[in-house]
Amino acid sequence: MFPTFSRRKLLRCLAGLGLVPGAALSQVKEGAGADPVLAKDGTVLVRLSSLLRAGPAGRLLARITFPETSEPVLGPKAHEAGHRLLWKLVFEGRAAGNHGDLYENRDRGHSRLPPEAHPQLTHVAYDTEAREAGLDYGLAGSVLFDAPLIGNSSTAVRDGPLWRSLPRLALGQPGGAQHLYQNYLAGQIHVYPEHRDHDREHGDLIPANTPYFLISQGSSGSDRPHLEALAMILAAFRPETKAFLYRNQLLAPTVQMVLRRSLTAVRSRSAYLSGLAHPSVIPRDQINLMRMVQLANALTPETVPPMVRLAVLSEEDAVEGIDYFGEGLSERLFDTPAAIARIWRSHAYRRSMTVSAEATRDPNGRAPTFIWQVLRGDRARTRIEPLDNRGLRARITVDWQLPRPVPGRPEIRSNRVDIGVFAQSGAQDSAPGLISILLPQHETRRYGPGPDGAMRIESIDRQVPPDGYADPVLFAQADWRDDYSYDAAGALLGWERQGPVGRMRFDAKGRKITQGGPMPVRHMVNRPSGAAPRIVLKEMPGEEGE
Repeated sequence: MFPTFSRRKLLRCLAGLGLVPGAALSQVKEGAGADPVLAKDGTVLVRLSSLLRAGPAGRLLARITFPETSEPVLGPKAHEAGHRLLWKLVFEGRAAGNHGDLYENRDRGHSRLPPEAHPQLTHVAYDTEAREAGLDYGLAGSVLFDAPLIGNSSTAVRDGPLWRSLPRLALGQPGGAQHLYQNYLAGQIHVYPEHRDHDREHGDLIPANTPYFLISQGSSGSDRPHLEALAMILAAFRPETKAFLYRNQLLAPTVQMVLRRSLTAVRSRSAYLSGLAHPSVIPRDQINLMRMVQLANALTPETVPPMVRLAVLSEEDAVEGIDYFGEGLSERLFDTPAAIARIWRSHAYRRSMTVSAEATRDPNGRAPTFIWQVLRGDRARTRIEPLDNRGLRARITVDWQLPRPVPGRPEIRSNRVDIGVFAQSGAQDSAPGLISILLPQHETRRYGPGPDGAMRIESIDRQVPPDGYADPVLFAQADWRDDYSYDAAGALLGWERQGPVGRMRFDAKGRKITQGGPMPVRHMVNRPSGAAPRIVLKEMPGEEGE
């Protein structure tokens, strides 16, 4: 079957959606601010005046020139087996080392990768004007570099009702995932601690699984082992492979594949294709430097896997005011080519979507096949139906389900369903494209069968339990319970609401039932400064009900 015009247009757009830093920079005319910044003595000073506003959405671009260096790849304290192998490979010219790689610390020295540990890395510093503009602190997102980069920020929003880790902050803000995807294509990977977002108390609070960064288990300083792993993977690539990866915007996806395929617990291909290799958060004891160096160095330009590019072809839309409440809220958290995220707001028992990986392009011109895997969630309630023999498209159907333990971490519970899509076109499976569906863990729902046997909603209590938690950025407070009623044929009649202001009844169209007849209402999201958002009901007596 040939794709429809709209689908063809979507896939063509997605296939070409990318950021090519080198090409973008080469098109900038010579003039003020166009000259590259010269690194010196292992440091490059980024001046605000030297940055080019030539990136996507006006992002700032930095051009760097690296002088030759005779520095060793590792410092004198590096004596583990993985260190010794990397020393040998670089000495023999079989590994690229870190010359031309950048490191930026974004917590102003709070948890810094020591310069002496990886002497070939060039450390990024910002001038006073750039620091005053906040370009050096917190989430990476303002500046793109024309060189591979690793970085970290051991910071978090620690206080107030909107407390959260930096990954949760990035994924919950408008445009955050798109910026992360641009970083990903540019070969920039940052590490952030999960700080209270992945523990026994609240479970896994990261709203979506993405390949765009690494999250370390713990708080300040927990990110340094991950930084070392990233630096060593970049150093272990063969020179020709590393250049090929960067030129084809595959450096970050391949680094993610190498790191996760080499985790201590991942000892087989089947383990790599499972949730064990793709958790939201990676503890330091899973990092295996020896295996990472070996796998990175074994890759050649001919064996590099592609980056999976996904697109949602169809899905069921929920109606605000009937299926869920809160004007301006959406079930679409974000859509990016390598990660898609949804929030389950609707009272529906079952939801489905059709997703395509047809925009994936293999850098060596091969035709990959695709493997679709449930990485997290109830497998009995999460079904994947490939729609062709190569796995280019699949229909995903998910039933309402309760929290389950995180794979490999039974003490931590997750209310997220993750689907991984792996491309296979050579010796290695790719890093997965990821589809996440977040369920509201604070809600108490009851479903029951209708006359036709299909499950339907009976009641929803949206109040957060005293010992519970709901992310206020994603789930505005709604302190009520709705009980649904149906006619004998199973058609929805409406619902009765019990809340702080007493009882109210609504018809099937979401109108409030009053003595004068059905009255249209709006569920407005009130966002007071410094407080959690709350849904408030506003009657619309001037509007005619049908």
